[in-house]
Amino acid sequence: MKKVWPLFCLCLSLVPRALPAQEAQRSILAGKLRGELVRIADETPGVLGAAVVDLATGERVGVNDTLVFPQGSAIKVPLLIELHRQAGAGRLRLDDRVTPRAADRTAGSGVLQYFGDGTSELSLRDLATLMIVLSDNTATNLLIERVGMASVNRTLEEMGFRHTRLQRMMIRPRESARGMENLSTPAEAAELMARLDGCRLPVSAAACAEIRRTLEIPKEGAFPAPIPAGVRVAWKPGDLAGVATAWGVVTLPGRPYAVAVMVAYSDDAAAAEAVRRVSAAAYAHFARLAGATPYGTRVDPTLLADTARAAPPR
Repeated sequence: MKKVWPLFCLCLSLVPRALPAQEAQRSILAGKLRGELVRIADETPGVLGAAVVDLATGERVGVNDTLVFPQGSAIKVPLLIELHRQAGAGRLRLDDRVTPRAADRTAGSGVLQYFGDGTSELSLRDLATLMIVLSDNTATNLLIERVGMASVNRTLEEMGFRHTRLQRMMIRPRESARGMENLSTPAEAAELMARLDGCRLPVSAAACAEIRRTLEIPKEGAFPAPIPAGVRVAWKPGDLAGVATAWGVVTLPGRPYAVAVMVAYSDDAAAAEAVRRVSAAAYAHFARLAGATPYGTRVDPTLLADTARAAPPR
């Protein structure tokens, strides 16, 4: 026994080191992702910020992710959340109807600007769908009038988001020229989307699911372009002259993640390409992790799923 005991101790001493060793390897992969984000930022005309959240581990990777950027239509995500929060509190009903008038018409994206003067009625839920899927600015402004800009910002403040703010209605060139923009940072936007994934929002689980379903309604854009069609993507883009943004949650089986990417001081084509490149880099990173064991062996994804279901609770 005296000769075996030291060897036995040595074996035991090696076992706990395996997990830190694999964490170190995954840190190398995360470092490579950050390096790719830095490269994209350096090669993009203007300023790019991005934040990526691993929803399996909570790990975050970013570049320029605390800078404040104008949001364009991506700011409609907090408005959607506030609409559902107020519905849950009984302040309004999603089936409440609104009659769009000619005076409500707002230029830019959407179809309500082409509707007749008082000839239609739409529920608040319908307006929200138009706001997210077609980025309808008339629908958005009608919702802002109903829920209140101050209420949106109060909820954001209570959630701990210090830089994400709805400060003006859609398509207000004079206000924009004075610097009155709707704002956020990549870090806060990615965190908000991560909270949506875990339903850590001031709404019910049913409301979380509906918000997510609305954001998952298919829409074309640079962000989902590099992601395979079978992968669920809940996202909202935004753009202004020289600006492109995207907030998203990608439900990649085995490795879901959240992303926010923002570009300013750029031009439209370059900004859209930067969004596509960040999305492609994030997907490639998490697809590599999703198809591997904790030791980096690539195996059949169904076996990984079976192993995860069979694993004892921690």
